[in-house]
Amino acid sequence: MTTDEMVTTRPDGDGVEIVVLRHPPVNALNAALLGSLADRFAAIEADMQSRCVVLTGDGAYFSAGADLKELAALPAADAPAVVARGLDVFGRIERVRVPVVAAINGLAVGGGLELALACDLRVAGESAKLGAPEVNYGLMPAYGGSQRLLRLVGPARARELIFTGHLLSAADALKVGLVNRAVPSGQELRAARDLAHTIASRAPRAVAAAKRALLAGRDRPLPEALASDSELFLREVLPTTDLVEGLTAFAERRPPKFKGE
Repeated sequence: MTTDEMVTTRPDGDGVEIVVLRHPPVNALNAALLGSLADRFAAIEADMQSRCVVLTGDGAYFSAGADLKELAALPAADAPAVVARGLDVFGRIERVRVPVVAAINGLAVGGGLELALACDLRVAGESAKLGAPEVNYGLMPAYGGSQRLLRLVGPARARELIFTGHLLSAADALKVGLVNRAVPSGQELRAARDLAHTIASRAPRAVAAAKRALLAGRDRPLPEALASDSELFLREVLPTTDLVEGLTAFAERRPPKFKGE
């Protein structure tokens, strides 16, 4: 399998892209797959026709995490570069201009969970298992997962999941806010696509500005976050023709036709 085949992208219409991890049997995140992911999301960032992305795994797994065989064979001196690469790739996914919806099938554990956490929204099939079992192998989350998990589910739940390495069912992940939706097994991709198409039907520049505002304000004091929101609205949303179209469509009682302008 070539690097280009490890992460594939296909259009789903209306500006939605389906990105598929393909590294059988468990979609382990080795160096080649991470590099391909970085390339795919760089292309999505540059494509102004893209409005939303669905990220999923080929076969029975979303991703079972880092390729432990590859890690075990690396000299200790290479560890900082490996960590930096994972942080960079997942950071790119988190910051990409458009929302990203993870469609979680099977396992999303270790680095696989960290990848899902870098996405904006998560939809899991009922048979999915999610968790951070790194401590079972003498590791800890190293690609930003501990901090993203902390901010998503709160400190007490994050500590329990990371310290014990226990896995959550999709139903339990939904209860603690780790996933947005839990759906019947086999329906996670369809549900994620439906959600992505709903997002893609909204004003693209407003959605992109809102995503930037949410990221920028996450770790700031409230007054600074409010100021950032205001700045983004005035600079990125107020001047758009999509805003005029949205208000006109509302007044005319018709669906808006947003162009991302």
